[in-house]
Amino acid sequence: MYSMNDITLNTQSQMRKGFLEFCILLIISKKEIYGSDILKRLKDANLIVVEGTLYPLLSRLKTQELLEYNWVESHSGPPRKYYSLTVKGKEALEELRITWKSLYHAINSLN
Repeated sequence: MYSMNDITLNTQSQMRKGFLEFCILLIISKKEIYGSDILKRLKDANLIVVEGTLYPLLSRLKTQELLEYNWVESHSGPPRKYYSLTVKGKEALEELRITWKSLYHAINSLN
């Protein structure tokens, strides 16, 4: 039997997952950024994400040609991948912004 807390936590988790791609594109749109810095920004925003979630999503977004990466030499270790949006990624982000605004207004109209 599920408790109300279990149901609420599951719903919250599903909502976060649904917004994750949008949030990642928003972060990358600001500037070229390293994967662990994306993870830190998400955690700072209370969108708890682990590497095992982030990196497969970044790979999928690259396959969809929404982002690209450049290898940058590191002063302390191996080269790092820095992610940036492609033109297609910027267009997708704009569509997601429009969708978000529409959903936001629709949900607020229910209050």
